[in-house]
Amino acid sequence: MKKDFTRLLDITREECAYLLERALFMKEARLTHKAYKPLQDRTLAMIFEKASTRTRISFEVAMKELGGHAIFLSQSDTQMGRGEPIRDTARVLSRYVHALMIRTFAQDTVKTLAQWASVPVINGLSDLYHPCQVLSDLFTVKEYKGSLRDVRVAWVGDGNNMANSWIEASLLFGFPLAVAVPPAYGPDDALVKEATEKGLLTLVAEPIEAVRGADVVNTDVWISMGMEEEEEERRKAFASFCVDGELMKAAKSDAIVMHCLPAHRGEEITDEVFERFQEVIFTQAENRLHAQKALLEWIMTEEIHGYY
Repeated sequence: MKKDFTRLLDITREECAYLLERALFMKEARLTHKAYKPLQDRTLAMIFEKASTRTRISFEVAMKELGGHAIFLSQSDTQMGRGEPIRDTARVLSRYVHALMIRTFAQDTVKTLAQWASVPVINGLSDLYHPCQVLSDLFTVKEYKGSLRDVRVAWVGDGNNMANSWIEASLLFGFPLAVAVPPAYGPDDALVKEATEKGLLTLVAEPIEAVRGADVVNTDVWISMGMEEEEEERRKAFASFCVDGELMKAAKSDAIVMHCLPAHRGEEITDEVFERFQEVIFTQAENRLHAQKALLEWIMTEEIHGYY
């Protein structure tokens, strides 16, 4: 049975814990220059309908270092851009490659691709979820905090795909999550309902209420790709949702700040806070490579490396 990764909740808690352990192995292997190439002769097709820096580079480098090959396909490079049904593209590409990764707008595009592809499909980003980023973020939290068991996580800003994926992470691992968003910009209603009913999620309107006592403070841009027409309205709505030095006084003294990048200093985060936590933030970005190596190995091979 093929293993898709269209959202974090496609995998179990045990599978995610395994991937985090493998990410650590991948990171240590790279640091010690240990050659590890389990994906010899395997190819990943990468479909991009949105611009990318970290997603493209991390997946390309991951495939190369694991011994495989990645093919970049922009919207203008495929017949999808000229109206070919996704189900046809999925079936054709499945005859050529061993896995597909797509960075797109609609989650339905990801779901349709996974439904019709006979090879594993990875969601590199959609408007609803960003599972690869949150997998990397969980790895980063584990590195800095030692465990996911007792952390208190805060989200400040837009109830976007990252907020949704953090709610899924809370559901998967059972840690408390506080989300501060303006009333009209909340996360996915179904996820909010499930996590709230399980006592894991606190949804608030004031950032300080979310950050108080937090071990991890997360934020993201206020205006994601495709939302440029809402720019003025969003700037007004999010004006009080900046992660600054004053806000961080409410968090634990050893709290870390995370940002999935790119960052708009002076909007969702001040330059002072960004630079104070730049080592965490850029480690978080680096960890995309290691976490995605673990994911690619897992979905493109049958081997499980003795974790469970």
